[in-house]
Amino acid sequence: MLIGRVKGNVVATQKTAKVGGQKLLVVETYSLDATGKSPKLKGGGKVLVAVDTVGAGDNEYVLITQGSSARLTEFTGDMPVDAVIVGIIDRVTVEGETIYKDEDQD
Repeated sequence: MLIGRVKGNVVATQKTAKVGGQKLLVVETYSLDATGKSPKLKGGGKVLVAVDTVGAGDNEYVLITQGSSARLTEFTGDMPVDAVIVGIIDRVTVEGETIYKDEDQD
C-alpha cells in the first residue's frame, strides 16, 4: 500500500461501463522524509487517478492499493482499475513519533 493525499477529482463522461458511476480522485503519493530532525510525510511523488471506495475528500491522506490488488475490493472486483483508495488515514506514527494526525480524530 501507499500513502497519498487527495488533490482533486476526475470527471469522465465517456468511459467503459464497468467504471461507470465510480468516483475518481487525483491522488499524489507521499513518502517518508527522515532527513531532518523529525520524520515527516513528503509530497512530490507520482500522481494517480484512483477509484474511491471509502468516501475520501479533498486534502485527506489516504491508503492506496495498486496493480492487481486494486481489483480485490468488493467494489472493484471486475473493473479495469489500477489504483483504488481503500482507507482514510487517521494517524501516522514513525519511531514512536506521530507525524500526522487528522484534526477531527481524538
